[in-house]
Amino acid sequence: MKKRGLIKVGMMLICVLLTGCMGGCKDLDRGKVVFTTSLAKDELFRIDQVSCTLPEYMLYLVNTQNKYEEIFGKEIWQVSFEGITLEDNVKDNVLAKIARMKSVYLLALQKEITLTEQEEKHLQEAAKKYFSSLSKVEVEAMGVTEEVVLQLYRENALADKVYHEIIAGVNPEISDDEARTVTVEQIFLRTGTMDSEGNVITYSEVMKAEALDKMNSFRELAISGEQGFTELAGRYSEEENIRISLKKGEGDAVLEKVIFSLQTDEISEVIETQQGYYLLKCISTFDKAQTDANKLVLIEKRKNEAFSKEYDTFVEKLARKLNEKLWQKINLNQTPGVNTKSFFEVYEECLENF
Repeated sequence: MKKRGLIKVGMMLICVLLTGCMGGCKDLDRGKVVFTTSLAKDELFRIDQVSCTLPEYMLYLVNTQNKYEEIFGKEIWQVSFEGITLEDNVKDNVLAKIARMKSVYLLALQKEITLTEQEEKHLQEAAKKYFSSLSKVEVEAMGVTEEVVLQLYRENALADKVYHEIIAGVNPEISDDEARTVTVEQIFLRTGTMDSEGNVITYSEVMKAEALDKMNSFRELAISGEQGFTELAGRYSEEENIRISLKKGEGDAVLEKVIFSLQTDEISEVIETQQGYYLLKCISTFDKAQTDANKLVLIEKRKNEAFSKEYDTFVEKLARKLNEKLWQKINLNQTPGVNTKSFFEVYEECLENF
């Protein structure tokens, strides 16, 4: 049962990783990507004048691998999804993560952003702390030196600094109305079915009229108090979830307009959408805790949009080369005794001093 549970989690992870890679790997597809063997022997890829060496990549990969194994065990690598292994997805995502960091580092160089003497000192201390935690076996398995660790910490730090410089002008003010969540209960009757190929087959006009009549009768029963809305929804709704909470921009535009106009306990008119008919009852128009949480989400969204706007323009101009021959040789670490997983944690601790 434990093994089946791990496999199930692994399957979900692969779905997430596939989505993540689709976003992250696009960074590798921007600009001119040239698959080549003309790079140096241990040079995995080059973005303009900045390179990623095999030891740098293995440092990221090994730490990521050990984090997965710490949580899910080594069995996780047995999982595959539609012929794609979790190992391949992790490798791709690590490659995309480093490529993005190197690209942002280049942007920092273009903007002439530098580290202060104090920041450099903290990074040197962090590199020494992490490297001294490695055993001889781990150093040899990854091929790293303290200077490799320090350079990666420097590049990450400059990438972080340019990110914060770009988002500094983002307006942090989010109104309650913009961030509020409305909770409603819903009754839904569909007006069509979907065939095996995903095509929608609309009901006949007679069947649609019958569905509309039912919805109008449900509304009359709920408004008169003859039957409770929740009871009607539980008995007749063809939507799995009776109660939903929505933020602005999350749902169907037609439904959203109605949802955000309702008062508490108010029941809507019957709403027609492409999927079918809806009847809504407002349960809550404002949740202070949820609204405050949504504000944080929206602020982060604004920051990411501001950064992406400048980053996307910059990265399109970058020429990229990948050493395909070297890339095909890279696998997860199989050397016993290589358990390091604190590379990213040590760096995050270092950032607290900035």
